[in-house]
Amino acid sequence: MAKSSKVYKNILVIEDNHAILDVITLILQSEAYKVSGFNKSVDMMLHIEKIKPDLIILDIMLPDGDGRDLLKQLRSDTKTENIPVLMISARYTEQNVEHGEFKPNGFLAKPFDIDNLLDKIEGILAGKTY
Repeated sequence: MAKSSKVYKNILVIEDNHAILDVITLILQSEAYKVSGFNKSVDMMLHIEKIKPDLIILDIMLPDGDGRDLLKQLRSDTKTENIPVLMISARYTEQNVEHGEFKPNGFLAKPFDIDNLLDKIEGILAGKTY
Protein backbone atom coordinates (compact mmCIF):
# COMPACT_ATOMS: atom_id res chain seq x y z
CA MET A 1 0.00 0.00 0.00
CA ALA A 2 1.40 3.36 -0.98
CA LYS A 3 1.84 5.83 1.83
CA SER A 4 -0.22 8.40 -0.05
CA SER A 5 -3.33 6.21 0.20
CA LYS A 6 -3.00 5.89 3.99
CA VAL A 7 -5.54 7.66 6.14
CA TYR A 8 -3.65 10.15 8.24
CA LYS A 9 -4.03 9.50 11.95
CA ASN A 10 -3.33 12.17 14.55
CA ILE A 11 -1.01 11.11 17.34
CA LEU A 12 -0.33 13.25 20.40
CA VAL A 13 2.97 12.48 22.17
CA ILE A 14 3.59 13.74 25.70
CA GLU A 15 7.23 12.94 26.55
CA ASP A 16 9.62 15.12 28.58
CA ASN A 17 12.86 13.78 27.05
CA HIS A 18 13.43 15.93 23.95
CA ALA A 19 15.59 13.31 22.20
CA ILE A 20 12.96 10.58 22.65
CA LEU A 21 10.17 12.96 21.63
CA ASP A 22 12.12 13.88 18.47
CA VAL A 23 12.80 10.23 17.59
CA ILE A 24 9.16 9.18 18.09
CA THR A 25 8.00 12.18 16.04
CA LEU A 26 10.39 11.42 13.15
CA ILE A 27 9.50 7.72 13.13
CA LEU A 28 5.76 8.36 13.12
CA GLN A 29 5.97 11.11 10.51
CA SER A 30 7.94 8.74 8.26
CA GLU A 31 4.99 6.34 8.58
CA ALA A 32 2.55 9.08 7.47
CA TYR A 33 1.13 9.91 10.89
CA LYS A 34 0.39 13.49 11.90
CA VAL A 35 2.27 14.06 15.14
CA SER A 36 2.01 16.73 17.80
CA GLY A 37 4.51 16.54 20.62
CA PHE A 38 4.70 18.22 24.01
CA ASN A 39 7.24 17.82 26.80
CA LYS A 40 4.83 18.69 29.63
CA SER A 41 1.30 17.75 30.52
CA VAL A 42 0.19 21.31 31.22
CA ASP A 43 -2.82 22.21 29.06
CA MET A 44 -3.08 18.57 27.92
CA MET A 45 -6.87 18.69 27.71
CA LEU A 46 -6.75 21.88 25.61
CA HIS A 47 -4.25 20.23 23.24
CA ILE A 48 -6.50 17.18 22.96
CA GLU A 49 -9.53 19.31 22.20
CA LYS A 50 -7.61 21.18 19.48
CA ILE A 51 -5.72 18.23 17.94
CA LYS A 52 -8.41 15.55 18.37
CA PRO A 53 -5.84 12.74 18.48
CA ASP A 54 -6.60 9.19 17.36
CA LEU A 55 -3.98 7.98 19.86
CA ILE A 56 -2.00 9.45 22.75
CA ILE A 57 1.51 8.28 23.62
CA LEU A 58 1.96 9.24 27.25
CA ASP A 59 5.10 9.05 29.37
CA ILE A 60 4.49 8.05 32.98
CA MET A 61 7.18 10.27 34.50
CA LEU A 62 6.68 13.89 33.49
CA PRO A 63 8.15 16.98 35.17
CA ASP A 64 4.69 18.34 35.93
CA GLY A 65 2.71 15.20 36.60
CA ASP A 66 2.32 11.43 36.65
CA GLY A 67 1.08 9.88 33.42
CA ARG A 68 -1.15 7.53 35.40
CA ASP A 69 -2.97 10.52 36.92
CA LEU A 70 -3.32 12.00 33.44
CA LEU A 71 -4.74 8.69 32.19
CA LYS A 72 -7.31 8.81 35.01
CA GLN A 73 -8.19 12.36 33.97
CA LEU A 74 -8.62 11.22 30.33
CA ARG A 75 -10.74 8.19 31.22
CA SER A 76 -12.92 10.23 33.61
CA ASP A 77 -13.95 12.76 30.95
CA THR A 78 -16.66 11.70 28.50
CA LYS A 79 -14.99 13.69 25.69
CA THR A 80 -11.68 11.82 26.02
CA GLU A 81 -12.55 8.49 27.68
CA ASN A 82 -12.33 6.50 24.44
CA ILE A 83 -9.07 7.91 23.08
CA PRO A 84 -6.55 5.04 23.00
CA VAL A 85 -3.44 5.56 25.15
CA LEU A 86 -0.01 3.92 24.82
CA MET A 87 1.98 4.54 28.01
CA ILE A 88 5.77 4.56 27.93
CA SER A 89 8.29 4.58 30.75
CA ALA A 90 12.02 4.32 31.39
CA ARG A 91 11.45 3.58 35.06
CA TYR A 92 8.85 0.84 34.84
CA THR A 93 8.61 -2.40 32.91
CA GLU A 94 5.53 -4.35 31.89
CA GLN A 95 6.15 -6.60 34.91
CA ASN A 96 6.35 -3.90 37.60
CA VAL A 97 4.19 -1.06 36.34
CA GLU A 98 1.05 -0.45 38.38
CA HIS A 99 -1.51 1.51 36.45
CA GLY A 100 -4.13 1.72 39.15
CA GLU A 101 -7.83 1.82 38.41
CA PHE A 102 -7.47 2.90 34.76
CA LYS A 103 -5.50 0.83 32.26
CA PRO A 104 -3.90 2.13 29.07
CA ASN A 105 -4.46 0.34 25.78
CA GLY A 106 -0.79 -0.61 25.76
CA PHE A 107 2.49 -0.17 27.61
CA LEU A 108 6.05 0.03 26.30
CA ALA A 109 9.21 0.21 28.39
CA LYS A 110 12.05 2.49 27.26
CA PRO A 111 14.34 1.99 25.52
CA PHE A 112 12.04 0.43 22.97
CA ASP A 113 12.45 -1.18 19.60
CA ILE A 114 11.09 0.98 16.75
CA ASP A 115 9.28 -1.95 15.14
CA ASN A 116 7.69 -2.84 18.47
CA LEU A 117 6.52 0.78 18.89
CA LEU A 118 4.97 0.81 15.41
CA ASP A 119 3.37 -2.62 15.90
CA LYS A 120 1.75 -1.51 19.15
CA ILE A 121 0.52 1.77 17.63
CA GLU A 122 -0.98 0.00 14.61
CA GLY A 123 -2.54 -2.66 16.85
CA ILE A 124 -4.04 -0.13 19.26
CA LEU A 125 -5.44 1.91 16.36
CA ALA A 126 -6.99 -1.32 15.06
CA GLY A 127 -8.68 -1.87 18.43
CA LYS A 128 -6.27 -4.22 20.20
CA THR A 129 -5.15 -3.93 23.80
CA TYR A 130 -1.68 -5.02 24.93
